[in-house]
Amino acid sequence: MAVYRIAIGSPREASNPAAIRAAFAEFFSMLIFVFAGQGSGMAYSKLTGNGPATPGGLVVASLSHTFGLFVAVAVGANISGGHVNPAVTFGAFIGGNITLLRSILYWIAQLLGSVVACILLKVATGGMETSAFSLSSGVSVWNALVFEIVMTFGLVHTVYATTVDPKKGNVGVIGPIAIGSIVGANILVGGAFDGASMNPAVCFGPALINWSWTHHWVYWLGPFIGSATAAILYDNIFIGDDGHEPLSNSDF
Repeated sequence: MAVYRIAIGSPREASNPAAIRAAFAEFFSMLIFVFAGQGSGMAYSKLTGNGPATPGGLVVASLSHTFGLFVAVAVGANISGGHVNPAVTFGAFIGGNITLLRSILYWIAQLLGSVVACILLKVATGGMETSAFSLSSGVSVWNALVFEIVMTFGLVHTVYATTVDPKKGNVGVIGPIAIGSIVGANILVGGAFDGASMNPAVCFGPALINWSWTHHWVYWLGPFIGSATAAILYDNIFIGDDGHEPLSNSDF
């Protein structure tokens, strides 16, 4: 089964130029994505005088994250695979498409990219706060956990279908467009309930800058469960042993 193809990697991978370039690509892609996504929310708050959330604001958030993620995935695709999400990286690791050590490099780069984006936004806006993710009134942590699991499952299933599956053919920009679109669609579904993260790094930057960690674990556990489930099911049902491409020697 695909779950048994996971690989740890070797310590020399941390100094491998290709791995370092890939980590930098993840850093800059995450910076681009968080700056656009969080920045659009801050701009909306400024225009409305910090008014209450509205359906129009949800649509704005969906569009900004759709366009931002499309670009962030596209610019990093040829270097790092364009994960732009620790949960996507975890899914790739579970499916045997990346080593654990390279995954750790990606996670560090992704978290740093989110933090730097939030710092830049705080400086550029004259001290406005980046919004930490939180649960809406009447939404329990278990409601939010289900939302994050299902939404991230859909995201990682899309990632596997459009970028990982060796049978995908030459899809070009369809992959980044599909990935951005499913995130935008999920924000329209879950945004009013728990913010629709699907991405632990997107939550980590604002949480660190604002030092707001309430229910933060939901935004890690949910995406990681959803990602692992999607990776295992897609790899075993749709790719299978015959279609799986093993990790190259340079990845170990």
